[in-house]
Amino acid sequence: MMIEDGILIAGGYGVVGQQIANLIRQRHPDLPLIIAGRTLGKADSLAQRLGKASSFQLDVEQPNPLQGIRPRAIVAAVNDSHDYLLRDVVHSGIPYLDITRWSAQFRNTIAQLSVEELKVPVLLSSGWMGGVAAAISVAATRSLHQVDRIDISVLFSTKDKSGPNSVEYMDRLATPFEVTIDSKQREVLPYTDPRSVTFPKGYTTKVYRFDTPDLLTLPSTIGAKTVATRIAFDDAFSTNLLRVLTRSGIWKLISGARFTPLRQSLLYNPGSGASHEIVITASGTAGDGNPTIVNATIVDPQGQTHLTALGALVHLERLLGWDGAPPPAPGIVYPDTAPQVDSTLRVLSDFGVAVSIKSVPSL
Repeated sequence: MMIEDGILIAGGYGVVGQQIANLIRQRHPDLPLIIAGRTLGKADSLAQRLGKASSFQLDVEQPNPLQGIRPRAIVAAVNDSHDYLLRDVVHSGIPYLDITRWSAQFRNTIAQLSVEELKVPVLLSSGWMGGVAAAISVAATRSLHQVDRIDISVLFSTKDKSGPNSVEYMDRLATPFEVTIDSKQREVLPYTDPRSVTFPKGYTTKVYRFDTPDLLTLPSTIGAKTVATRIAFDDAFSTNLLRVLTRSGIWKLISGARFTPLRQSLLYNPGSGASHEIVITASGTAGDGNPTIVNATIVDPQGQTHLTALGALVHLERLLGWDGAPPPAPGIVYPDTAPQVDSTLRVLSDFGVAVSIKSVPSL
């Protein structure tokens, strides 16, 4: 198999990487895949199970990790903390999809790429669940002429199979972050400003602010005047524990590298799998001038790693123009830049994700 024909998945044998590979194989049985990572034996084992796949030793902790190869496209499912892979991709002109950059790194990446002459699209899809929440936010606002606010609420199951990268979102609970409120940038603290939300399966709980790249992209791509993301666990003890630790200042005291194992023991206890639920509420003005609220819900019975992997699949197809529209022009692209909404909804449905979008007049 020629490397140039394949889709390279960096971190392809990880928790999310394996699911990305399996989903691509189900949807595109004849597409060559390249499973890449530091441990060649693990990559080779998965490649053999998938069929029509090869392995490649890739270490994103070292400069020039691609070693001169030029695959058809790259999906980054591993934290490229030094941007070695990103630089290699930009200089080689390879279409690139990244699902791993939390907000601070996301901002830095945009700044870096803004001074580059990009020859291909670079799709930064690190928003919640590989950009699924952002894409459905676009779907929810299609009927709105003006978008006043978007609220994304997440119910995170303590029994989920969560990969270690997802913990990085949670591990920044002592770090203030910027949000857009009434078209102005404001700094807020994590785990503040609670709101009560009832999730699709009937669980009602308070959700609290947390930081995701969706807060950076949705105000510009959709034109929303206010955007908020909030989270809660499906276990009241876990939600309240983090609330107490963050609001008391204890979490800040244990934020150094020395206490990383302690923080991760509180946040990262992956289980055998559980449903992942998201509620998106968009409010604004419809084309007829009437105030309108649109409620969207997302339920993936297979959990957040599966939904993240589906986000990667959807946006890989967008990156390469396999969703019925031409591929994006060279430059920085986001999941909410111009998603093919109908194609996204079909893919999610095909893989068992229930999405509901309902519009109601605002009182």
